[in-house]
Amino acid sequence: MRAVRLCLATTIMLVLALPGVALAADRAKLQDFLEVTGFDVALESIRLSASSAPDMLGLEAEDFGSEWTRLTNEVFATDVMHDLALDLLEKTLSDDLLTHAADFYDTDLGQRLVVAENASHMKEESDLKEESGAAIVAGLAQLDSPRLTYLERMNAASDSAGTAVRAIQEVQVRFLMAAVGAGVIQLQLEEPELRALLSADEDAMKAEIEAGALIGSAYTYQAFSDAEVLEYAKALEHPKMRKVYDLMNAVQYEIMANRFEALAVAMQRLQPSQEL
Repeated sequence: MRAVRLCLATTIMLVLALPGVALAADRAKLQDFLEVTGFDVALESIRLSASSAPDMLGLEAEDFGSEWTRLTNEVFATDVMHDLALDLLEKTLSDDLLTHAADFYDTDLGQRLVVAENASHMKEESDLKEESGAAIVAGLAQLDSPRLTYLERMNAASDSAGTAVRAIQEVQVRFLMAAVGAGVIQLQLEEPELRALLSADEDAMKAEIEAGALIGSAYTYQAFSDAEVLEYAKALEHPKMRKVYDLMNAVQYEIMANRFEALAVAMQRLQPSQEL
């Protein structure tokens, strides 16, 4: 499944409050859904985002010594994140929406897309990925290729609720406030002031996310034909798939925020030689 970029808990509660929502049948079916759509690997890739945690604190991972890798592997353990996802999806994902998304990703094209997306999610050489994707975008723009439009449609459809910027801000706020509460850092700003400060850069962040998403998509789907990319864009634009992705966005970022809060608390356990 494509990488998914408000409080997130509020989004999930709104889904729960919708009248007539048929809840997903059982946990086993949800586990199959995670695998066939590739969302299980997307969840695992959240662990890679832990590398940005020290940056938010104005530090480097090296400041924490060898304990950092152990700590992040513990907090972002795959089984923990999968259980969190299943707990949320059990309460929010209707059987109808689950079936619609699973049926698409279970096709030949769908499974090839999942393989490509899984590989892209877990690729740690971000500089190489960014350079290659940017070169592809530049080449497509020079050719005035319609493929760029298809990729942009895909990205817009998979974040149809436009939650990316607000979600990232929410993760940052929850992590920083948890770090303050745990005594890891001191912060001169109150939470409302912090939110206002982050919101001031909202337009620039949105433009950066959109540009990065286009580069990432160009890299991830480079082996697919224009026709296949267009077919995927249309599939993502289906109203049911949009609802699935709105929920997946909320779930993935709620898990990310949850784990970053846990990371802030766990940082108290670092050995004195690694303490701030």
